[in-house]
Amino acid sequence: MTILRRFFTLGAILIAWTSLQAADAPKPNIIFILADDFGYGDLGSYGQKKIQTPCLDRMAADGMRFTQFYAGSTVCAPSRCVLMTGLHTGHCWVRGNAGKNNARGQILRPQDVTVAKVLHDTGYATALVGKWGLGEPDTSGVPARHGFDHFFGYLNQLHAHNYYPAFLWRGEERVTLKNEVPPGNVGDGEFGQGWATKKVEYSHDLFASDALKWIDKNRSKPFFLYLAVTIPHANNEGLRGTGNGQEAPDFGIYKDKDWTEPNKGYAAMVTRMDTDIGRMLALLKRLGLDERTLVIFSSDNGPQKEGGADFEFFDSNGPLRGMKRDLYEGGIRTPFIARWPGRIKAGSVSDHVGYFGDFMGTASELAGVEPPPNLDSISFVPTLLGQPERQKRHDYLYWEFHERGFAQAVRMGDWKAVRLGTKKPVELYDLKTDLGEQRDVAAQHPEVIAKVEAILKSARTDSECFPIREGAAKKPGAKKKPAAAKQP
Repeated sequence: MTILRRFFTLGAILIAWTSLQAADAPKPNIIFILADDFGYGDLGSYGQKKIQTPCLDRMAADGMRFTQFYAGSTVCAPSRCVLMTGLHTGHCWVRGNAGKNNARGQILRPQDVTVAKVLHDTGYATALVGKWGLGEPDTSGVPARHGFDHFFGYLNQLHAHNYYPAFLWRGEERVTLKNEVPPGNVGDGEFGQGWATKKVEYSHDLFASDALKWIDKNRSKPFFLYLAVTIPHANNEGLRGTGNGQEAPDFGIYKDKDWTEPNKGYAAMVTRMDTDIGRMLALLKRLGLDERTLVIFSSDNGPQKEGGADFEFFDSNGPLRGMKRDLYEGGIRTPFIARWPGRIKAGSVSDHVGYFGDFMGTASELAGVEPPPNLDSISFVPTLLGQPERQKRHDYLYWEFHERGFAQAVRMGDWKAVRLGTKKPVELYDLKTDLGEQRDVAAQHPEVIAKVEAILKSARTDSECFPIREGAAKKPGAKKKPAAAKQP
């Protein structure tokens, strides 16, 4: 008994020592870089042939590339809400790009807990640089009221459509820029949107500079940086002025290409973003923060065709069907790269099925705290650290979309289900053999359809701002892909 008692005592000491070590271990810095309307196939490491992305491709080679990771939604605001709150679009507050006629539906409430709030409360310095889209000035949704110590960027999404704005926000104060946006160019002007006739300061360049300065300033303590760049989203307002909605200061290495100007602009924006991400990674290494910092890159939804660029010319959705505003894979499956030298195996590729809502659980685990209760969030830290035996998995992933009526989608194992309206039948695709979602096999699998229909009813709660509109959703302009398309 004495030997056993000593054995258990020694075991207890070892457990306590290990726990103490974990508690004393420095919390990793976390950087989440979110591109805007950037397709699954827009990176070289995901098959892109025309646009050069050497820095992000190196990031993938140095870290982990996910092949089955999903955005929170197929458009901007709800996708960002899912990322910040850990709730999918059947449960989160912001379930669509609500617009001014439903402004309340696009403003986070005081009770909505964000990743930034959780990390801030554990001692992290927190910053948002770029596009927010979840709260207007003097409302409950501004970043400062959701855990961000520092904010520089756009509050309103329409404002973010102008890359040469007359002002940006720093905290809750307007910062006047050198650009000139005449009154006649601003549409209704309510949110500062418009197109500039005098173009001096390109907002993305300001964001890149601000993010680098903030990292340098906060190097001595754990930090969380949410860098929500606006490129390569179309500068929709610019279509009224220059006619080119893919606006960059210059076309760079693409200036002599025999392409349309919008195509040159799109490629130039992507490569400009890539270069700035390279600058950030170099800064982390120079500051000695490389091995203490997890850097994630992704996109808020699939590619768009709003600014004149041809997403088919670039094959921006790769082997996938659909684009922005579709619930097919091309609208919601996103490039997702994670880099953490010394912790994530270089050159690794993961087929783990996750989505933006899992960032809450992941960031909480890295910070050593419990995430808020009742979330739709599972930490993917075990996958990052090469411990698949510890990785929990979702029974299913769920999306709903309200802009074209009411559409829903479910990912369950290899099955993908889409329903384009409450009166429409459920479409069913086997992603293992039909990544391009070309063959609807619903009729052959009634038992799967029964499970999916139960999920479509149970996975959501009613929303006062986004009620279900009965009937069929507008048929999306989904791009067809060859049935034999292979996953990169």
